Amino acid sequence: MPHILIICTANICRSPVGEALLRQKLHALGYTDWRVSSAGTWAVNGRAAAEFSQQLMKEQRLDLSTHRSRMITGEMLAESDLVLCMESGHAEALRVEFPSQAHKVFMLTEMRGRKYNINDPYGGPLETYQQMVQELDNVLDAGLPQIVELAGVRTED
Repeated sequence: MPHILIICTANICRSPVGEALLRQKLHALGYTDWRVSSAGTWAVNGRAAAEFSQQLMKEQRLDLSTHRSRMITGEMLAESDLVLCMESGHAEALRVEFPSQAHKVFMLTEMRGRKYNINDPYGGPLETYQQMVQELDNVLDAGLPQIVELAGVRTED
């Protein structure tokens, strides 16, 4: 069963939303045994998802109430088939720190054919979180075929 890991900075705003949305999209396609998880490059372990992230996902009938942030580890990367990052800095840092796993690290937006950062709404008003959720939803919809192809063809390292 493929495992996709979504990465942002603190693992409380973007990556939990991306995780929930991607899991929902994969399940809708019948990939119910695929694993989707998330972590952060500068996360404090154990923090709940941001209030606005939880609120907006709840509106889509997705529950982030049990999410707890976690810092990325080499073990997490090794266990993942595909690693999707919100920012170029995340991807670059992971490739440098874990060179043996670099082949599976991409920016999420690359899945739709363009490289750009998904803005971090942390500390902003509800509107910035709404923009982030909409952007993630659009990127995941456009990039889903590429995500499925890359995650589904990975082999053991």
